[in-house]
Amino acid sequence: MSCENPPPGGVARAARGLRSLLMTTTWLRDPRLIPLVFGPLVAALAVAETRLDDFFGPAATAVWATGAAMGTGLVLAAWWPLVSTIVVALCPPVGMLVFGAPGVSGAMMIGMIGAVAWAGWREPPRRSVVALGVAGASLTAAAIVVASSWELFFAPAVLLPGWFMGLLARRSGERAVELAELAAALDAEREAGAQAAVARERTRIAREVHDAVAHSVSVMTLQLGGLRRILKDRPAEQEVVAGLERLGRQTVEDMRGLVGILRERADGEPPAPISSLTRLHELIADVRAAGLAVTLEAPADLPRLPPVLDVTAYRVLQEALTNVLRHAGEAPASVAIGYTGQALSMEVRNGPAPRAPAPGGRTGHGLVGMRERLAMVNGSLRAGPEPDGGFAVRALFPLPRTW
Repeated sequence: MSCENPPPGGVARAARGLRSLLMTTTWLRDPRLIPLVFGPLVAALAVAETRLDDFFGPAATAVWATGAAMGTGLVLAAWWPLVSTIVVALCPPVGMLVFGAPGVSGAMMIGMIGAVAWAGWREPPRRSVVALGVAGASLTAAAIVVASSWELFFAPAVLLPGWFMGLLARRSGERAVELAELAAALDAEREAGAQAAVARERTRIAREVHDAVAHSVSVMTLQLGGLRRILKDRPAEQEVVAGLERLGRQTVEDMRGLVGILRERADGEPPAPISSLTRLHELIADVRAAGLAVTLEAPADLPRLPPVLDVTAYRVLQEALTNVLRHAGEAPASVAIGYTGQALSMEVRNGPAPRAPAPGGRTGHGLVGMRERLAMVNGSLRAGPEPDGGFAVRALFPLPRTW
């Protein structure tokens, strides 16, 4: 045999390709394409009807010319359905009175039904009723001209099913839109409910963690406070305990900021603000209010950092400035923050202290805490005296990769 069977899956691939073409070609889904095709089709049917049916005789030209005019009027329905229906409805009376057409042909009747149905679909009911009335009056007038009692009742009656079909299509489309909006509203409500459930669960977990950890740390802080009072005559050990006490209080505040932020406090006050470099200028303002002359050099818009790294950078800066206040007194200080896309750098420098620090002053416990914080984010810390007699703390925070 000369013909071969198509390869397996060839028909399915062709069908998928055609379906993909139809889906990507948006103009094929435009409803206005219907009258643009239907109008020329009616005109072609009018010509074919007069060529194939000898009933029209010498009036064939008037009939097909009227049908062609009606097809042109149907094309207008793509933009103006009501105007198109009026133009189509005027074609039969004009064809009979001007061109001498013997009556309404089958192609004309199809065009009238299509125009009324299209108006019922694309126009509001009040306007589509006008289209129905004009078309019915046109066919009634044509029946009176040809003195046909049968067409007097039949012709207008056939328009009603077409108008109802268009009206049903319009209502079906409106209901589809309403159902789509309702489905979208239900999805939004379900999403909001899910988010509310997640928020409630997070609040519950936050409450449990906060109550358990904050209570234990608070007790430890109170005990350290008592121990610090006992060590009055041992300043070195007393400073170590004071640092631990301060770290405990700071931990409680961090807990309220990072965990207690998820719920309002019991007394109705807003949650404690989160430690973040977004509050950089607030921190600098607080330090200046405490009497430290500090300058700031930082990008205008810092990038959004991961939460843990953001808190760590804020706490390291806070501790470095606290050390300047504690050990350098009124020495001027400067803060420089840089961002390269791969790491965040921070430098805190202060000039030489106006007076020598008290014995047992800079013990390094604050630096130990900063190093521990940086170790948690794989960062590095360099701290030491400067040639001019000041002190500098330089920290580097590597940013996690986003790919």
